[in-house]
Amino acid sequence: MAGEPKLTLLGKVVVIALVGACLYGAYALFSRRTSLAPALTGTRGEEPAPSGSGDSEIGLAYGTEKQRWLEWAAQEFQKTKAGKKTKVNLIPKGSLEGAQAILSQDKRIHIWSPASAVYKDVFVQDWQAKFGNNPILKEETLALSPMVFVFWKERYDAFKSKMGAVTFQTISAALAEKSGWQGIAGKPEWGFFKFGHTHPNQSNSGLVTLVLAAYSFHNKTRNMQLQDILDVNFQTWLQAMERGVSGLSNSTGNMMKEMVLKGPSSFDALFVYENVAIDYMKNAEGRWGQLQVIYPDKNMWNENPYYIIDAPWSSSEQRKAAAEFLNFLMSEPVQKEALSHGFRPGNPNVPIKFPGSLFETYAPFGIRVDVGAVCEPPRAEVVNNLLAGWQRSQGVR
Repeated sequence: MAGEPKLTLLGKVVVIALVGACLYGAYALFSRRTSLAPALTGTRGEEPAPSGSGDSEIGLAYGTEKQRWLEWAAQEFQKTKAGKKTKVNLIPKGSLEGAQAILSQDKRIHIWSPASAVYKDVFVQDWQAKFGNNPILKEETLALSPMVFVFWKERYDAFKSKMGAVTFQTISAALAEKSGWQGIAGKPEWGFFKFGHTHPNQSNSGLVTLVLAAYSFHNKTRNMQLQDILDVNFQTWLQAMERGVSGLSNSTGNMMKEMVLKGPSSFDALFVYENVAIDYMKNAEGRWGQLQVIYPDKNMWNENPYYIIDAPWSSSEQRKAAAEFLNFLMSEPVQKEALSHGFRPGNPNVPIKFPGSLFETYAPFGIRVDVGAVCEPPRAEVVNNLLAGWQRSQGVR
């Protein structure tokens, strides 16, 4: 139309350039979104596989009784062909805490290694109720360790002279002594008798303490029934003993460390894993004196199982890496290192008794190969009710 301005040649060039830039920008944005789509549209709850040439990052929730060994093993694993492309994150948690974290979908965790399998059935039942599938892809026994009472030697000698053999019954009687060490050994300067175990709701050794106390009270080693747990006499006796317990740590390793650091002012005696007692023998002797180990009349194996979890957040690369780390842990050199920390290796090719073995070195302190009568792990319903009864009587501390 007449009077309308007309574009010059330069203006036309500018317009064409602007249109072209817009079209290119739209194409680039579409291409970028398309390339990201596979990483964003995986299974719900599953995280993208780590970048790099097969590199993986895996998390292992473990009981702290294995801390010294696993920290060494993870460093050594990094030197291997498989380990160079895998980062192992060690996540220290009480055995029951680890199970509860996985059930709460803690996506850092791909492997669970509690101290024993005593809580396994409860964990599997809870997982299946929530997700429907079996949570365990693969399992293996890493190392064995029974339970032991560990005393300061001077306190043990005084205890034995008055109370006799160390059992849950005599421990309970000593805790009930209102005048403490004055009534036990004529030693008022020692204060009350101080006995400790870990929190049954958080740590495997605390749960095993309750289980073995029940087996000892009922004088049996298998077939623990609900009526045994609900027995009024048992409940009354257990409540009385537990009221005298000094503190409830969530970690067996941390509790043993506190005993060694602070001496008899913290604990006169503990109920812990054999390997934890062995691992701290030398430290204790150099600070407060000799420790004495006593095996309960009814014991239980802590298998330190390694569970690869069938979790929706675990990629195939992470599951493969978890299996490779398991193979490394079961190798003879690594199992021999476990022995140096007081464990009985899960690899049967590794002996435990030979000249220079810790089981010979610490025999004068009460360490022995034979652990006596071994109890079977109770069923899930028995474990749940034992914990429920303890919580009702003591409160969750």
